[in-house]
Amino acid sequence: MSAGSIKVLKNKIFGKSKWMQLPRDVVIGHDVLPQLPAVCEDLRIGQSVLIVSGGHTRDIAGERVRALMAESYEIATFTAETISPEVIKQAEKAAGNADFLIGVGGGRVIDTAKITAYNLDRQFISIPTAASHDGIASARASVPTAEGSGSLEAQPPIAIVADTGIIAAAPHRLLAAGCADIISNYTAILDWELAHRLRGEPVSEYAVALSKMTAELLMKNAHVLKPHSEETAWFVTRALVSSGVAMSIAGSSRPGSGSEHKFGHAIERLAPGKALHGEACGIGTIIAMYLHGGDWKTIREALRSVGAPVTPGELGIEDAVAVEALLMAKTIRPERFTILDMGLNEESAWELVRMLYRE
Repeated sequence: MSAGSIKVLKNKIFGKSKWMQLPRDVVIGHDVLPQLPAVCEDLRIGQSVLIVSGGHTRDIAGERVRALMAESYEIATFTAETISPEVIKQAEKAAGNADFLIGVGGGRVIDTAKITAYNLDRQFISIPTAASHDGIASARASVPTAEGSGSLEAQPPIAIVADTGIIAAAPHRLLAAGCADIISNYTAILDWELAHRLRGEPVSEYAVALSKMTAELLMKNAHVLKPHSEETAWFVTRALVSSGVAMSIAGSSRPGSGSEHKFGHAIERLAPGKALHGEACGIGTIIAMYLHGGDWKTIREALRSVGAPVTPGELGIEDAVAVEALLMAKTIRPERFTILDMGLNEESAWELVRMLYRE
């Protein structure tokens, strides 16, 4: 027998690759805005910048950011009073030849800046004025359209500068909504693992571990989180950044967005302006945890401890709207399989809403 007739197995070449974009600099603490120029110098991302802020957040922090940057950088400014495809186009035009963007504000402003940066292939620095959701650090953004809010791919921040004094001074409702958004990681992970078992969807164990740890830390400390406390603002902001990083590791919003977010988006479509993003998702988390057979009462108590609503009535919406949202949820991002795709009907949806009021 000649050697040429022997079949030899070729060595397998590992060809899997993944591109993760994570924040390089994260500065969180008291009166940290003056560190912004040093952060920009460290990043070496250019000499011209578009500062995006809202009308209110411009007065809170935007003007100070402009003054801090004006000594060493060419400055352009843009005010995003709302977020829409039209506003994003205007922001792109305002960016002109800017080397990078800075978003100073809440969720609407940060999302406008990060989508604009993504569309223009520019870097983006996040300066949150409230800790209301994990969008301050994630690569996803929510944009209202005629069909309802849509989740879009966006530029993750290359740096985050979060002043806890500014964040602590914001209305506590915003921070409570941020806490609810973090707690929702629990059911987002359960939905992801369900989709893995039933649909073969790949799961990132690293992203799952980080997302779950973040939610557990917040649940453990929910009873000591106080309104208008810089220590509380520091803790919650760190948790939101951690949650956003988990999404970057996963390459999707799966670690922090499941059935509870689909329910939340449905609420936003059916009752626009009634609920903050995190508030609606928090109520969705109670329902989703009940469906998964988990400890939904502990979730509810944690939400109460941080001051987040736990019933449709506390949101100022009718129970029938919550029922409709549960039935609508499966039509939102239908490619994302969750516990709400397991055959929910109107009768069971009503029972789930009634459960929210049960002690």
